[in-house]
Amino acid sequence: MNAVEDVLNDIIGFGNTIFWDYILIYLLIGAGLYFTLGTKFVQFRLFGNMFKVITEEAVEQSGRRGINAFQAFSITIASRVGTGNLAGVALAVAIGGPGAVFWMWMVALVGMATAFIESTLAQAYKIPDKDGFRGGPAYYMQMALGQRWMGVLFSILIIITFGLIFNSVQANTISQAVDQAFNIDPMWTGFVLVALAGIVIFGGIKRIATVAGAIVPFMAFIYILVALYVVITNITEVPAVFSLIFKDAFGLEQAFGGGAGAAIMYGIRRGLFSNEAGMGSAPNAAATVGVSHPAKQGLVQSLAVFFDTIVICSFTAFIVILYDNFYGASEDGIQLTQVALDAHIGAFGSIFLAIIIFFFAFSSLVGNYYYGETNIAFLKNNPIMLNIYRVIVLGMIMFGSLASVQIVWNMADLFMALMAVVNLIAILLLGRVAFRILQDYVDQKKEGIDPQFHYSRIKGLKNVEWWGMQDEKNQPPK
Repeated sequence: MNAVEDVLNDIIGFGNTIFWDYILIYLLIGAGLYFTLGTKFVQFRLFGNMFKVITEEAVEQSGRRGINAFQAFSITIASRVGTGNLAGVALAVAIGGPGAVFWMWMVALVGMATAFIESTLAQAYKIPDKDGFRGGPAYYMQMALGQRWMGVLFSILIIITFGLIFNSVQANTISQAVDQAFNIDPMWTGFVLVALAGIVIFGGIKRIATVAGAIVPFMAFIYILVALYVVITNITEVPAVFSLIFKDAFGLEQAFGGGAGAAIMYGIRRGLFSNEAGMGSAPNAAATVGVSHPAKQGLVQSLAVFFDTIVICSFTAFIVILYDNFYGASEDGIQLTQVALDAHIGAFGSIFLAIIIFFFAFSSLVGNYYYGETNIAFLKNNPIMLNIYRVIVLGMIMFGSLASVQIVWNMADLFMALMAVVNLIAILLLGRVAFRILQDYVDQKKEGIDPQFHYSRIKGLKNVEWWGMQDEKNQPPK
């Protein structure tokens, strides 16, 4: 089995080198800067407005209400806040050095604009379904660009990436954390995860939204409190931590990770895995909301990127960097975060983090699953296909519980890159449409009214004539 994994790692590693070293790093940063300038720095100038729109109730459209803004926020945070924040950050710091944190911040800040664009487009090009609404990159690739083949390709990639591989990553992290804290065989953890995930994913989007909405805010609050305690009790070391992060980010602190190159590479990889900006995942949840204007969900998902990386990831980074022995530690991923927390708060640290990661990563399992489900519906809205997908998802959760750390993360990197490239090309082509939707929103805000969307006001918007109409005869585009 080790020989097979070694061969797979070599093949996957070659693909990662091509995409991450030569393609995605430039495409991701370039797109983020383009969207930041094109939206006139929407992530900063409308930052305060994000907190208002996240509290709005769902609006009925064409007789359907969908889920509300906070539930969509919870689903995307459920997917975002998980192994990337607790395990991925530790990996980035241990391998890429503390400077990786700086580049995670940079990816998040420009990525907030990218997240705004993709989720605004997903809202504009959503379609009604039996549960409310569905949509995402595959839908705007077909409806806005007229390229169904591109939508099919993206759907296949997101089904594999989120429903299968990313869920393996989440399950892998949970099983490692439980093993580290309680010395429980990963096989038994896998059985429990399969049983619990099965109950939720066979219940549909409403149950997924309910579970995510209940778990994520509470566990995030508890984790932030503990992380704040660690930072406050080490407050005299905090300036040195910031100094180390900035020096290492530009190769000025050569003791870590091979200098600036490693810091940039691991910071961007883990940053993208954590906040998913531009990857095309969050728009699938953004499209399910009943909202009066597409830009509102763009703002909500932009806020989700900020919360995920600037808040949660930063706390994890501080926990790890404030641990004296983090560089060269023998532990991988989540176990490094656990031993670091042990050093700060005592032996309870590993147990506490095992509990936190169980809930974080479990909520990610169900959030990831839904991204696959809505794209199964795009390919062929068939209950048999959906149930086959559900069974395969559960199988991959068991596989991830038992697999090695390296191969699971490498597979995640490769498929994440493939998915991001396809989505980024699409939203770069559609960027001007999103800019016009944003301007329509801003113009109405300046008039002192709650923005209401109508497709006729947006140049270049097509195949969304049903949007906002209450006539049940208006059906979604085929």
